Amino acid sequence: MKKHFMKGCEAIAEAALRAGCTFFAGYPITPQNEIPEYMSKKMPEYGGVFVQGESEVASVNMVFGAAATGARAMTSSSGPGISLKSEGISYIAGSKLPAVIVSVMRGGPGLGSIMPAQQDYLQATKASGHGGFRMIVFAPSTIQEAVDYTHKAFDYADRDRNPVMILVDGCLGAMMEPVVLPEYHDHCNKKEDWVLDGCLNREPRTVLSVSLTGEPQEQFNIEMAKLYESWAEKDTEVELYEMDDAEIVLASYVTSARIAKTAVDMLREEGIKAGLVRPITLYPFPSAAFENLDYKRVRHVLDVEMSIPAQMVDDVRLGVLGRAQVSTFGRSGGVIIGVEEIVREVKRIAEEGGF
Repeated sequence: MKKHFMKGCEAIAEAALRAGCTFFAGYPITPQNEIPEYMSKKMPEYGGVFVQGESEVASVNMVFGAAATGARAMTSSSGPGISLKSEGISYIAGSKLPAVIVSVMRGGPGLGSIMPAQQDYLQATKASGHGGFRMIVFAPSTIQEAVDYTHKAFDYADRDRNPVMILVDGCLGAMMEPVVLPEYHDHCNKKEDWVLDGCLNREPRTVLSVSLTGEPQEQFNIEMAKLYESWAEKDTEVELYEMDDAEIVLASYVTSARIAKTAVDMLREEGIKAGLVRPITLYPFPSAAFENLDYKRVRHVLDVEMSIPAQMVDDVRLGVLGRAQVSTFGRSGGVIIGVEEIVREVKRIAEEGGF
C-alpha cells in the first residue's frame, strides 16, 4: 500500500478529512498549529468549511452548532485551549452530539511551556468539563496509530452521539513517519433522525443541554452511565509488550511508551525481565491489564510519564490494588525522557529489590 511521509499533526488532520469531517473550527496554539493550518488549506478541497474562530470559546461552540446539523465536526487545541473549550465540550456531551476533539499536550500548569509534555492526562480523562460526562480518549503512540484512531473516532462519536478525544503530545505532533492513509469516507449523504435540518414535512426536533426539572436530567444521566459502562466492556484497548515473564512492569503511553519500549529491549538484553503495559484508551482505562497481572511474578510497576507529578499513576495504582510496589519516573516541562534514564531507574529498582 502507498505510504506518505507526514508530520503527526498534519496526518491527524488528513485522517479527519478522509473520515468525512466537513467542519473544523479552531484557534492557534502551539504545538497543534499545523492541524488548523492543514485544515484551512485542505478543507475546501473536500467540500467542507474551515473557520478560525476569534477564540477557543467561539470555536468549540461553532463545532457545537455544526454537529447539531449532522456535520462531522472537529476542533483541536492544547491544554490551555482545551480548558477554554471545556464548557462547550460539556454542552456538546449534554446535547448528545458527536464531535472529535484533538488535544496536543504541552507543558504546564498555567500557560506553561510550548514544549512537548504529558501533563494533561487528568484534564482529558477526569476534568474535560463540568457535569460528570465522559469521553472515549484515544492515546496513539505512532503517527500511523494517530491516523487510524482519528479516523475511528468519528465513527465512535456518531455511534454514541458523544464527543471523542484524541490525546497526543507535542513530540508525536511534530515528528514525521511513513503512514498508510485510509480511503475517503463520504459521510455527507448520511441522514440521522436527530439532525436539525429544518422541519419540512416532519415534526420539529429539539436539541437540549439543559433540564429545568430534576427527573428528566437524572434519567439522562442514568442512560449515559449505561453507555459509559458499555465502553469498558467493548472499547478498552491496550498493548502488552514482553509481558509473558516480566518481573518489572513499565506503564506508559504516547511518546514515553515508545521510549519505554526501547528501554524494555535494552533491559532484556542485560537479563532484566522487564515488560510494558501501554494503555491505548486512557478512558476507559485498561484496569484489567493491571488487575490480571501475575503478582507472584510481578514485583514492581514503574509508571513512566513526561509529567511531574505523574498523573496516570493514579489509575495504575487502582489496577494494581497494592499487590505490587508502584513508583513513578518522569520528566516535565518539555524535557523528553531518555532511554538511558529509564534503564538506570529500572536497574536501581531491581538492585534494591533483589531481582
